[in-house]
Amino acid sequence: MKNYELVLNRVEADLAAGRLRLGERLPGERSLAEQLGISRPSVREAVRVLEAMGVVRTATGSGPEAGAVIVAEPASPLTALLRLHLATNHLPMGDIVQTRVLLESWTARQAAERQAGVGADGRETAGAVAAPGLSDELSVAEGLLDRMDDPGLTPEAFHLLDAEFHVALSALAGNVLIAAVMSSLRTAIHGYVLAAVPNLADWDATAVGLRSEHRSIVAAIRAGQADQAATLITDHIEGFYEAARLSR
Repeated sequence: MKNYELVLNRVEADLAAGRLRLGERLPGERSLAEQLGISRPSVREAVRVLEAMGVVRTATGSGPEAGAVIVAEPASPLTALLRLHLATNHLPMGDIVQTRVLLESWTARQAAERQAGVGADGRETAGAVAAPGLSDELSVAEGLLDRMDDPGLTPEAFHLLDAEFHVALSALAGNVLIAAVMSSLRTAIHGYVLAAVPNLADWDATAVGLRSEHRSIVAAIRAGQADQAATLITDHIEGFYEAARLSR
């Protein structure tokens, strides 16, 4: 085991045991080095790895804000990892499309079921009501659609809002990890999606169609129509990639 891995294992154990919590600082560089019997450069290497993993945020200096603070930012390192593997062509775009369909159809279904007040057993509960706050979250997604209605948007601006919209939808399912994965996926493939715009026969017509499909998906979720929401978002994702010739 490399020396810096000793620090990673120590931090993982302390987080799992509750000895370290979000917002708290790691022990000082000298303290960790002495406790683990390793050099201070090894500790610095470990902190750099933890920062790249989105587990800590560092600040230099000697004031109260200095040092390495425990954070939880999984989307950033996931995005970097996906972008690198996409660049090596190790992750085929077709696999990305299938993954998006799998995740987003599930999240759309879950969101619609939450909206309908469906219980954990899949049955509608008596006097079912939508999950608290879900209507407000849907309103956030609808606000993004309103911004996308601007006919003067460039394709890049449209797709940035589109990415934000899909991430907002994924958050409606209430699964933090899936929301982080979706955020990473959308960010990682943004450049590839934008580069495919010239492959579309008519961008303006495509944008009109995407706006309509987005509205239909949100309407199905708001109406608690789980099967319809899942089907609509599947057709939406596959249709765009096929039109842009990105799914091969």
